[in-house]
Amino acid sequence: MNIKSLMALLALVWFFLTSGCKKDDFNEIIGICPLVVSTDPVNGATNVPLFKVITATFNEEINPETIHQFSFTITGSSPIEGSILYTGLTATFIPLAPLKDSTTYTGRITRMIKDLDGNALQTDYVWTFSTGVTLSPIVIVTDPFNLETGVVLDKQISATFNVPMDPNTINNNSFILKDGFAAVEGFVTFNGLTAFFTPIIPLKPNTTYTGILTSSIKNEDGTSLSSNYEWTFTTITFVAPFVISTDPSNNETGVALNKIITATFSVPMDPLTLTAFSFTINQGDAKLLGSITYSGNVATFTPISPLSPNTTYTGTIYASVKDLNGINMTSDYIWVFSTGSTVAPTVISTDPQNNAFNVVLSKRITATFSESMDPLTINSTSFTIRENGILVAGTVTFLNRTATFVPTLPLKASTIYTGTITPGAKNLSGVSLAKDYVWTFTTVSNLAPLVISTDPANNGTNVALNKIVTATFNMPMDPLTINSNTFTLKQGVNSISGTILYSGNTASFIPTTPFKSNTTYTGTITTGAKNLFGIALASNYNWSFTTVTVVAPTVVSTDPENNAINVPVNKILTATFSVAMDPSTINAQSFLLKEGNQAIPGLVTYKGLTATFTPINVLNPNLTYTATITTLAKNIPGVPLNANYVWTFKTTTIPAPTVISTDPTSNAINVPLNKVISANFSALMDPTTINTSSFLVRQGSNTIAGTVSYIGTTASFVPTNPLKSNTLYTVTITSAVKSILGVSMAANYVWSFTTVTVLPPTVISTDPINNAINVSLNKIIAASFSVPMDPTTIIAANFIVKLGNSSVAGIINYSGVTATFTPTAPLKSNSLYTVTLTTGMKNISGVSLANNYVWTFTTMNTTPPTVVSTDPISNATGVILTKIISAEFSVPMDPSTINSSSFNLKQGGNLVAGTITYSGTTLTFIPSSKLLPLTAYTATINTLAKNLAGIPLAADYVWTFTTRASLNPPLVVLGSVERFGIIAGAGVSNQAGFSEIHNMDVGIYPGFRSSITGFPPAIVVNGAIFAADDIAPPGVPDMLLQAKRDLTAAYNFAAGASNPAPITVSGDQGGLTLAPGIYKSTSTLLIASGDLTLDAQGDPSAVWIFQIASGFTTIGGAGGNVILSGGAQASNVFWQVGSSATIGDFTSFQGNILALTSVTMNSGAQAEGRMLCINGAVVLTSTNIINRP
Repeated sequence: MNIKSLMALLALVWFFLTSGCKKDDFNEIIGICPLVVSTDPVNGATNVPLFKVITATFNEEINPETIHQFSFTITGSSPIEGSILYTGLTATFIPLAPLKDSTTYTGRITRMIKDLDGNALQTDYVWTFSTGVTLSPIVIVTDPFNLETGVVLDKQISATFNVPMDPNTINNNSFILKDGFAAVEGFVTFNGLTAFFTPIIPLKPNTTYTGILTSSIKNEDGTSLSSNYEWTFTTITFVAPFVISTDPSNNETGVALNKIITATFSVPMDPLTLTAFSFTINQGDAKLLGSITYSGNVATFTPISPLSPNTTYTGTIYASVKDLNGINMTSDYIWVFSTGSTVAPTVISTDPQNNAFNVVLSKRITATFSESMDPLTINSTSFTIRENGILVAGTVTFLNRTATFVPTLPLKASTIYTGTITPGAKNLSGVSLAKDYVWTFTTVSNLAPLVISTDPANNGTNVALNKIVTATFNMPMDPLTINSNTFTLKQGVNSISGTILYSGNTASFIPTTPFKSNTTYTGTITTGAKNLFGIALASNYNWSFTTVTVVAPTVVSTDPENNAINVPVNKILTATFSVAMDPSTINAQSFLLKEGNQAIPGLVTYKGLTATFTPINVLNPNLTYTATITTLAKNIPGVPLNANYVWTFKTTTIPAPTVISTDPTSNAINVPLNKVISANFSALMDPTTINTSSFLVRQGSNTIAGTVSYIGTTASFVPTNPLKSNTLYTVTITSAVKSILGVSMAANYVWSFTTVTVLPPTVISTDPINNAINVSLNKIIAASFSVPMDPTTIIAANFIVKLGNSSVAGIINYSGVTATFTPTAPLKSNSLYTVTLTTGMKNISGVSLANNYVWTFTTMNTTPPTVVSTDPISNATGVILTKIISAEFSVPMDPSTINSSSFNLKQGGNLVAGTITYSGTTLTFIPSSKLLPLTAYTATINTLAKNLAGIPLAADYVWTFTTRASLNPPLVVLGSVERFGIIAGAGVSNQAGFSEIHNMDVGIYPGFRSSITGFPPAIVVNGAIFAADDIAPPGVPDMLLQAKRDLTAAYNFAAGASNPAPITVSGDQGGLTLAPGIYKSTSTLLIASGDLTLDAQGDPSAVWIFQIASGFTTIGGAGGNVILSGGAQASNVFWQVGSSATIGDFTSFQGNILALTSVTMNSGAQAEGRMLCINGAVVLTSTNIINRP
């Protein structure tokens, strides 16, 4: 800055110091006048949260001592108290208590605030904002619902709110259950949006209870219920006790040998009636010894000694057992189960694999076992991950046969980890791993990538003008980040256009046009380039290089050389340049050949550094020619020769042609018998002089017949017959052959060679093979040889087939290397045949078989085939409508006879269309469409069906079967809500762990985005999250509203579905297998004591609709999974839940939940389906997975 400018600035500062700061004067000059540049909330803001922290940001640093309760105030109806902080350029006011709702507040920053130079704020800065209206929380649903009847006696009572509540206000004083005027004792808990009351003892039967939520219950903002909320419900009447589940479940397999056997009753039982006589376990007729105990609703049988492996047991609870009211069970309860083997399980694979490296830091570590394991033994004790001996914190889950370890924190970079599965892990039979299974892996480095080399190198010179510029990194990079924005090339300030490629660890820049001569270029790799883990270069990488200085090209050599003599008349001329040339400039105008003033026509080509001129005709002998490369020839940068390049040469006089090589060479040995004999000449020859008179082959004095041809400079002799083995032949090219100029060879050219010694031919395979059995009676007998044979020796005298001593008549053929014998008449059944190939058979070289070749085979039995079984069996009933019909034959059949002529399926007199296939010994018929329900069908296999020997069935085989009634309900149409894996009304939360929703969206309506919590760590893969208050993209609220309407329509459709007639179910469905249909529960429904299997019975379009009036719960542990079989599809399973649904810990669920109130997925639960909720919330408790069905 010069003196004049400095003086002007000092004068300006003095003016401000003496006259004071005026509003907005020179506010761009920091240090003169401090200003408030922004506030939060902004001026005029509305609906400000009651817990808002208020800030003001300045244009420069402020003296912290001037920011206090008198210089920064917030006033509503009266000043509010708060603490004040200052950091950076921002002052912060934290109210000591929440702001009041529906209140306008005024913020004031006074002129007491000064900057570090003592300059005060120009004027007080004042702004206003207002808080929103606070509504009282409401109860949106209860379970049981108001006036519900038939409530089970062990019911957990729940109430769900529309907003998050203060858990401290939800207790036994605010959540009350009464029987008349008497309070019921119980435990009160709260989770998500739902409060739970769990009675200490079961409820009384046929009793009306009142639930009360008092107005002392408050939400998180401290707002109470507007009044007490009350509702009533009535319990079930007395019914006979029954067993609702057993462990092991009925038909369970692989039961542990140390299993303690339990039975759970519908109500508390009289323990005195549960004895060794009323609760028995039998192996066959032998009663198992054990002790019996009873607690809660569960009776337990503890065997005195372990169960036997691979054994079936029968459990019986006799009808003599009674509940506490003295009511007997209506009948004995019997179930069976079988134990597993004692083979130790093994770990068959891990992810990462042993010694894996570059493992990502977010890796979920898995180990897969050889069989199903006891989930209770797969835990953080039996499955550990260690870093240098120190345990890594994480969560262990188990599903199917795979254990998963999810680290609590990301793994460390460049670190070796050790995984261990201990013998504490046991299979379902209680058998442990034989020993610890240990493996290691190494995580990826998180160091920034580096450019380790470039080509050209930094400051490189004489770089070629067509150079491809490359940069090599020290590690693999993300190819998507290697592009024209991150890899640039400039000449000065001008960017060079080009194509960017990436392969291996190297990025390449291919310029669109050649570089300029003697010019400096700069390459740059920016920090936008990242490795595969998203880590960018620490800084831009720059380097420069200079291109080569290009001089005019020159001709450095010619062929023939200048002034050459004796040049062959068939000479091809070449000229080699000093540099690469532009091929488009090397042509008939730039490369000339003349004899005197006469231009010689020719073909000009260019390759490498060399131009070639090929005369169309041979040159004349003994003449001088002049060749010229003109200045029209240019190098690649476009630089021409400085001057025409001219040279001369003289052609030779014409010498006599000679033979310069032969094949075979002279005195060659082991020459093949099919050899084509050739001779190569020194000059082009007159083809008319090369014939069987001038090209002779002799064996001794015998001339060999053959065909002579000529092409290029080579004459060839192809013998009419193969040469003889181990024989000397003499070849002569006579002086009668002439060159194209009419010059004869000076003398005959003679050479000799000897052929190879040929081994006798052998038989390498036969059909049938030696000692074959069950050979068909129409068999064509074949033998294949090691070499081609002389067909004239493949005759009946040398190819003999006999039955005992009798010769079999037949026709003999030969093709390729195979001889065949086709019997004139079919072979006899169950007979031994002998085949002989005699030494009369010879190869094409005349060499015989060394010995006769003999083999035998036996033909098949000709007993008529039979049908040994069918599916369905004859007279079967209840056959599924998608049944594939099959029939099993006693022997293999001729597939060409298994068709619509030999098999048909009829309904009455009508043929059923379908596809017929045959494999092995089985005929299969696949109807083109479903069979009709409750219909009789007749299947027929007639005598056109034949075995491989051509023997038909002795008589038509006919059987009938009848189909079942149609059980398939209509498909529930989800409409636009089908895109969602989760949709809720009041909230969506992921309480812990890395939950995942795959290939579907997550939505909330009418709830706001603030009600979606725990995303991340939860993620939506190939989907998005939408909320009612989203403003972008446009149309989200309307889309969500339509989805909720479609959900409501689907819910109502499922609830009202009535065809086929609903089947009434109740209680625990664990251990059952259900066919397609509608299943209706008038109360709650459980899957607890085992897995529920949905069997489509081969129909992939099968549909299940579960109409559940109240709550639906699956319980992990002994079961709780939904299993699909028989082609069942998760997308065709619908759970209409009148209250709330809960998916149990570590269970696998299938289908679409349509819940009125709420859905909760407990820890580790996984689903192939959708969690769709109309009014309340969807809660993911911990590490839940939802896949699109």
